[in-house]
Amino acid sequence: MGRSNRRRRDEHRPLALGRAPQTRMTWMGRAWIVRQLTGHTSTRSYTCPGCTHQIAPGNAHVVVWPDDGLGGVDDRRHWHHACWKARDQGRYGR
Repeated sequence: MGRSNRRRRDEHRPLALGRAPQTRMTWMGRAWIVRQLTGHTSTRSYTCPGCTHQIAPGNAHVVVWPDDGLGGVDDRRHWHHACWKARDQGRYGR
């Protein structure tokens, strides 16, 4: 019999607000919080909204979410560093 105390795959891990430095910025007329994550804190794969490619577990990347206090886990977006830097140069910003 398997362990029953494992987290379900579809459950989101809460962001540890005190661990990674974060900045606030304005983009597309909206305030955002931007956090740089190291590879060792990343345990899931995500789809980058900039290039639509996967960010594999263990890869450093950027997490961005609206700074309006209204959003939740569903408003977080995980970006490759290069895609986040190039977000204003092309099709990014979906």
